[in-house]
Amino acid sequence: MAKSCKGLAMELVKCLSESDCVKVEKRSFRECAGEKSPCISTECVGLRETYFNCKRGQVDMRARIRGNKGY
Repeated sequence: MAKSCKGLAMELVKCLSESDCVKVEKRSFRECAGEKSPCISTECVGLRETYFNCKRGQVDMRARIRGNKGY
């Protein structure tokens, strides 16, 4: 279960690395992922929300029993 969100994390990093926030503004991935900037595409915002829900599912006891919804 610890690695169930790994695919989402890798796609989020890939999406953010191609965004203007990292390329043009030379900011870190953490800074770009943590804000709602217009230079981040809607695809990256959607991946960020999905990754957050995946990580939250690892802490939720009900989801831990049933298993995280797979990626």
